[in-house]
Amino acid sequence: MSTPKSASKAEHTKAVIVDAALRLASQIGLEGLSIGALAEVTQMSKSGVFAHFGSREELQISVVREYFVRFERDVFMPTLQTERGLPRLRALFANWMSQVAHEVQSGCLFISGAVEFDDRSGPVRDALEQSMKTWLTAVRRCIAMAIEAGHLAKTTDPKQMMFEIHGLILAVHYEAKFLKSVHSMERAKVGFDNLLIRYKI
Repeated sequence: MSTPKSASKAEHTKAVIVDAALRLASQIGLEGLSIGALAEVTQMSKSGVFAHFGSREELQISVVREYFVRFERDVFMPTLQTERGLPRLRALFANWMSQVAHEVQSGCLFISGAVEFDDRSGPVRDALEQSMKTWLTAVRRCIAMAIEAGHLAKTTDPKQMMFEIHGLILAVHYEAKFLKSVHSMERAKVGFDNLLIRYKI
């Protein structure tokens, strides 16, 4: 039976492996992850890495979950300190854009994962899909609160506005990373301001 100390050490080791796996997946994608590659990066044995996950699939799922935890921590949680309504929606978009600016350099697991798993089924795709749906639901609720606060027109469709905001984010990723457009971030910010003008009372 594991003692509290040994269990804590095992949890720490697993966290170190997941962190390394997340950094590796940002560069080569979830499909590029392997027990062997991770063992080399962490300077552990393959059996040592395998013991913490049991399978490559479980490793991939752990990476997706950790990515979402960090995304939520950096993008969503700070907005809770902001006034409900339009101020919070603005803060959410600003934080999301800051995340995008970082991910253009390091890679976005949600986007690379969608490309890798969009036409496949299984637990890894399910984990990616659930994470993204959870996030978009949070965005939609933020929009709904702005409507309730009277900051956006009552005729505003939260799902439609959320779709358009998400579209701006996806466009930045494509333009900045693939097309190397130096003005994509500024254009997305202008696009968001235009959305607010259209949807405000």
